[in-house]
Amino acid sequence: MKHLIAPSILSADFANLQRDVEMINASEADWFHVDVMDGVFVPNISFGFPVISAAKKHAKKPFDVHLMIVDPDRYIPEFAKSGADIITVHYEACTHLHRSIQLIKSVGCKAGVALNPHTPVFLLKDILSELDLVLIMSVNPGFGGQKFIPQTLNKVAELKEMALLDNPNLIIEVDGGVGMQNIEALIKAGANAFVAGNAVFAAENPSQMIADLKNVDTNTQSA
Repeated sequence: MKHLIAPSILSADFANLQRDVEMINASEADWFHVDVMDGVFVPNISFGFPVISAAKKHAKKPFDVHLMIVDPDRYIPEFAKSGADIITVHYEACTHLHRSIQLIKSVGCKAGVALNPHTPVFLLKDILSELDLVLIMSVNPGFGGQKFIPQTLNKVAELKEMALLDNPNLIIEVDGGVGMQNIEALIKAGANAFVAGNAVFAAENPSQMIADLKNVDTNTQSA
């Protein structure tokens, strides 16, 4: 499949959120990426249900909601009601990960698991077949604008090998420091979805940057 681009509204202008949502609607982006942070699991606080619900009213593309919070099971049904189409929880935050995935699916959303930079992908082997998406963090979660961690390429390649055996339709998403300088290498490694925050919203022409990220040469993309 052609790779997906998910601009992160964490990097949008919150004073003009509707404007930026409409820009993404009109662009070649595939999803909205929504980072939810609680100040406990990660050292930052972002936004919750009211902002997501407000943005969803104007959005015409799916909401890819990334929960960087402790005890996510408490809030999964409410995020679904607020407009999430995909809900991703962190491996590191879930004591009973299989139960969390079942809960996400029970509220009608696609289910993803995120891995912090230090967490090896082999830990997902026993649940990989149940997942719609795995999100590889290529920076330490919590703040935008961080430098891409090169080891991510190896993790993506390893996950792709696992997925070919257990879940060929798995979406492998990368979040953190993604831009024109590394997206082609990530596609070659096996990733097929990309979160783009600063790369998009710090660009002179955000819509054009989304198009550039979407239309990199995919002839060498992994099967």
